[in-house]
Amino acid sequence: MKILVADDHNLVREGLKPFLEELDPNVETVEAASFDEAFLVAQNTAGLDLILMDLKMPGMNGFDGLVKMCETYTSVPIVILSGHFNRHDVLEAVERGAAGYVPKTISGSAMVNALRLVLSGEKYIPSAAFQETPEDNDDSPIGRSAASTDMTDGPLSRLSEREKEILGHLIEGNTNKEIARKLGLQEITVKVHLRNIYRKMDAANRAQAVRIALQNGWQG
Repeated sequence: MKILVADDHNLVREGLKPFLEELDPNVETVEAASFDEAFLVAQNTAGLDLILMDLKMPGMNGFDGLVKMCETYTSVPIVILSGHFNRHDVLEAVERGAAGYVPKTISGSAMVNALRLVLSGEKYIPSAAFQETPEDNDDSPIGRSAASTDMTDGPLSRLSEREKEILGHLIEGNTNKEIARKLGLQEITVKVHLRNIYRKMDAANRAQAVRIALQNGWQG
């Protein structure tokens, strides 16, 4: 197994090696300290199985580095490493092609489990991304907005603009896949939003969320 570890801190790169060896005792790691170096190393390394990239290392330019790497190495899972956890960053990373987002603060065993999940073909999103905090309510709507739902109290008032937008598509009978396609999102991102919608509305499922919305004067 070959893994590229790209991080501008040597201590992080060295610290990851013992955990990567748990994935495969014969693992071969190649390293880089910037995006440009990582891209060059990837080009010169045949048979990469996994790429780990620090979100804030030099040359990443926000998510541009992730997008470039994902577009170039479509068959290699790319996981973002970050010392800074932000729900919006997690969702955007996945939307832009990352196979996972691993906070550097998680335990070594949790990191190994996360990487095993990614290597099995799944996506890894830390559980904290499913817990919305007050500062997450500044989601700006994209495309058709459900902001016309002018509810000042009740369950609908607890939803962010993005969540209202997704709820509107839910009421129209769209599946998760259809909602993702219409809004240009990953299906897993839609699922994260729906989970928060259900929690805020005290709904157990889609049908109950739709019923509660209509009972509370939904104006899509």
